Amino acid sequence: QVQLVESGGGLVQAGGSLRLSCAASGRTFSDYAMGWFRQAPGKEREFVAAVDRGGGATNYASSVKGRFTISRDNNKNTVYLQMNKLKLEDTAVYYCAAGVGTSLFTADYGSWGQGTQVTVSS
Repeated sequence: QVQLVESGGGLVQAGGSLRLSCAASGRTFSDYAMGWFRQAPGKEREFVAAVDRGGGATNYASSVKGRFTISRDNNKNTVYLQMNKLKLEDTAVYYCAAGVGTSLFTADYGSWGQGTQVTVSS
């Protein structure tokens, strides 16, 4: 398995921006598609975005399309999530995950980070 560590979360005002990072170790990073998911209190974990192994294909949840951008740097073994125009409803713990494709489903990802909190205030 690959080990994943997220960073970059924090408190931001609505309309602001944050960039999350997820650093991978332990296995060949470019062997994995990478995804970002989030989980708000009392809610199920939901898909946010995913990128394929080479970084050429991406997939987004409709709720974040046009505001969030996923990217990866295979030389740095890192995947990013640039979040712009943040809304109150984006508040959640954000998790990165490694999988075999740009799937929307948590079951298709075998390795997960510990999560990073993003809080959007009014």
